[in-house]
Amino acid sequence: MKTVTLSVFSALFLCVACGGSATISESWYTPSTQTTWQWQLSGMVNTAYPVDLYDIDLFDSNTSLIDTLHTQGKKVICYFSAGSFEDWREDSSRFPAEILGKEMDGWAGEKWIDIRSDALQPIILARLELAKSKGCDGVEPDNVDGYSNDTGFPLTASEQLTYNRFLATEAHSRGLSVGLKNDLDQISTLASDFDFAVNEQCHEYEECAALQPFIDAGKPVFNAEYAQRYVKNNNHERESLCTEAKRAHLQTLILPLNLDDHFRFTCD
Repeated sequence: MKTVTLSVFSALFLCVACGGSATISESWYTPSTQTTWQWQLSGMVNTAYPVDLYDIDLFDSNTSLIDTLHTQGKKVICYFSAGSFEDWREDSSRFPAEILGKEMDGWAGEKWIDIRSDALQPIILARLELAKSKGCDGVEPDNVDGYSNDTGFPLTASEQLTYNRFLATEAHSRGLSVGLKNDLDQISTLASDFDFAVNEQCHEYEECAALQPFIDAGKPVFNAEYAQRYVKNNNHERESLCTEAKRAHLQTLILPLNLDDHFRFTCD
């Protein structure tokens, strides 16, 4: 499949104003609203869960782990940050200082980046190539809502839409499925460009209704909740949460904040 290289600023086939996106023959994995999942981004990945899909870290996961999951009949989504710099990543030296913004609150060694910069494009494309070479079925680009955060850059909603569509188009051009991470305010516009959504705490913050465009399109919403009130055994809060999740057709898990498989509750 031919790879099309875009400038983040380019409107070659990203029409933000008209809501358009590239037309590419669909040849990538597309999960359904019934797809079950596990999300683990730190620690030794527990491969024993009887689910359809694993969401794991792109850099920390080797090909043997991905091969093992495939052998078990599972699909693999590979996580990476598309909107922040992490000083521990193997490609961190590629980020020029001028595109590094403010530190991300609560995450040591991580800073927002200027998604408008052409210098960012080859870094992101290399990460997508890495996902493809490792055998990932799709990707979860994180931190794609910088425009609504204090990044240190005057990012606009329009610039974020262009960047997020760039991510989706480049993933698809490599045969990779792609998920929209959070970015609730732009879901109605971006749902057609992405194959699934990954959300955090929509139940806790009463934001799940914003994700309905994905469900209406037959695309899954993979949601994680972290609040301690859902963790206690045999508790009414978790029962109510799961009742709500099933009613809304969300694939909701209750997980530890650092996603290390210390515990896991599912609403399946």
